[in-house]
Amino acid sequence: MRGLLGRDGLGPGEGMLINPAPSVMTFFMRFPIDVVFIDKTYTIVKIVHSLGPWKTAGARGAAAALELPAGTAARLDLQAGTKLALADRDAVS
Repeated sequence: MRGLLGRDGLGPGEGMLINPAPSVMTFFMRFPIDVVFIDKTYTIVKIVHSLGPWKTAGARGAAAALELPAGTAARLDLQAGTKLALADRDAVS
């Protein structure tokens, strides 16, 4: 339930997948994030760019939320309808 609360930011290449999470809130957070909402098949259903502190966001049909450093979704050219592949964290190190 804590998520990114209490952190000062996310580093490049970092993110947090919250599952289940059809919505997120940034109450008490100190920095903006990009939120990529995905469905059960890991298809992007909505992207919220630079969601600032003290805001909420959600997406119809979303099963999970991928929280990324602000600007990451645009830099990676993520789009609704794109299917994501998630790698095992230990395999990526």
